Formats: sequence, structure tokens, C-alpha cells
Amino acid sequence: MIPASISEVTTAWLSDALKGDVREMEIQQIGQGVGLMGDIFRVTLEGEGVPDSVVVKLPSSFEENRTQGVALGMFDAEIRFYAELAPAATVGLPEIYYTDIECGTANFVIVMQDLSGLTMVDQTAGMSVEQAMAAVRVLGQIHAVWWDTVKGDDMAWIPDMISERIAFVDDLLTQILPVFSEAFADYLPEDGLEVYQRFSGNYLNVNKKLAARSPWTLVHQDFRVENMLFGPEGSGEVVVIDWQGIGRGPGSYDLAYILGGSLETDLRRDHEQALVRAYHESLTSAGVNGYSLEQLWQDYALSHLQGGLATAMVTGGSMDLSNERGVQLIATMACRHVQAALDHGGLAQLKEF
Repeated sequence: MIPASISEVTTAWLSDALKGDVREMEIQQIGQGVGLMGDIFRVTLEGEGVPDSVVVKLPSSFEENRTQGVALGMFDAEIRFYAELAPAATVGLPEIYYTDIECGTANFVIVMQDLSGLTMVDQTAGMSVEQAMAAVRVLGQIHAVWWDTVKGDDMAWIPDMISERIAFVDDLLTQILPVFSEAFADYLPEDGLEVYQRFSGNYLNVNKKLAARSPWTLVHQDFRVENMLFGPEGSGEVVVIDWQGIGRGPGSYDLAYILGGSLETDLRRDHEQALVRAYHESLTSAGVNGYSLEQLWQDYALSHLQGGLATAMVTGGSMDLSNERGVQLIATMACRHVQAALDHGGLAQLKEF
């Protein structure tokens, strides 16, 4: 049975899910205002044959967010990713104890490793350069697993970056532009609003341009600092969560997404070249050949007109952001991502469409 809410996550239910004996438990909600598509709970356990604690992920409490997740196929994708693909990656992923879903709905549950011993980073504050280095190196290792191998029929269930899902989002961006502009225009840098205006209706065009010239891999598509946890300083350990938005396309999407949105702007500008180089070195060390650093840099520049802008608009213009934390997060993302696009000539590139 899939719990309808956290109140249905009982000792008996967890005993079945974990194949052990849970005698007592204590539940604490975590990540409020962070997981827009899901409600997340840490559950401490007492019993036999079970971990000391687990994390339980359930659908968002907000109907608008659940509807959006179903429309984009995000819940089905995450469950299937953990079941079929995650075992191929040797770094960067959590241990999953149990998953279930009623396909095509928002009725799902994930029970996973409790990573509370690792460090979470507030995206509004931004990550450090050391954390960014660890993130891009792990990203390169993950991308290398599926590099230039995702166009076959066996991966066709994963939407690609020129699919109907992107066309759906592109149409949505045009519809929500007035709402987004009214709510967030004051946060944006000079020319920022024009970038968003020209981007609306051109998201698919940007993706088609990039997809036609670059190798494809499995892409996270929400690779930001609040979807990862870090080990002790200097360890290089990173665990990436929230694989509900996976897609197939150029890996530069994820690279631009993390550096554009999760680093404070001046820090990104100062260390950007070294971070892009570190990602490229991670790819090549994992066996990726024939993809030059020069091509990566060109792809990275164009990718600042992809997911970062789209995510800021969709969340800011259509989702329930009833808490102050959520509004500040979207404002930060919207500003940083559009500044990164401007820094890489994004406005001029959009004018070409």
C-alpha cells in the first residue's frame, strides 16, 4: 500500500517496506520550501534488521505541484530511475530501500538512506568553490556512465530535450510570463527581463540547437545545490538526490544549471573556467573521448539559456509558493541564472531565433 500521507507511515508499514521489525519511530518533516515536488520526512527507528533512520519522500502537499509533477511525468521517472538505472552509477547516489508508485499519478513513496550526517547547503547563500568542485567532478562521473549511449529504444521512456515535454514547458512559459514578470521583475539585473521575455517560446529552439551538435547523456535536469549533500571538507563526497526530472541530452545542461544557480554570481565569474575544466577532466578520466574542452565551453555558454531560466519561470509563475523561503529561493535562482545567461551573450543568442 502507498501511504496517502505521512500519517499512514506506521511501524507496521515500515516493517514491511524495510523487511525488518520496526517497534518505535519518530517523524520529523525536513526541507520545507525546498522540495517543491515532494514532502520529505526523516524517520528515526528502533527495532531489529532496520537502519537507525530513513528518509521518506511523499508527494507535495500542494495540489498545484502534484498536478505539475504528473503532467511532466516526474514521479514515474524518479521511481524507474532508482529501480533500473541507478545501480550502474558507482558514485553520487543514495541507497534506496523501497519505492512504489501508482503509474501516471502522484501516488508514490520513496524510502531512502538518511543522509542527515552530510551537509546541506542553502541555495540562497550559495555553495563554496570547494563544494562546487566536488559537485562538478561527481557530475562528470555520473554523465560518463551514459555518455553517448542514451538514444536507443531501451532509453526511450526518458524524455529527451527536444520532446513533447519541452514543447509543453515552452508553451507554459509563454502563458505564465506575465505572472512571473509581475512577481520577480524587480529582482532581475538590467536586461534580465528581456532575456526571460525572449526565452519564452524559444526554450525548445535553444534545446534543438544544442542537441543537434553535442553528445547526449542522462541528465538530472535539477542539478542544484539543494538536491545534493556534501561529506566532510576535503572529502569530495557528494550525494545527489531528486532524480524525478531526468532527461536525455547534452550534459552541459546540468553543468550550467549548477554553476549558474548555486554559486553567488561573483564567485562563479572568478572560478568558472576552472570549474568547467574540472568537469571536463572528470569526463575524460572516466573514459569519455572526442569531446573537447573548447566544445564544452561553447555548449556550456548556450546551456545558460536552458533549465535555469525555465525552472525559475515555472516555479515562480505557476506553483504554490506560499512561504517566504520559497519566494526567496526562486528570486535568487531567477537573478543568478539570468545574469549567467547575460554574461555568456545569451541576449544576443536569443535575438537570433
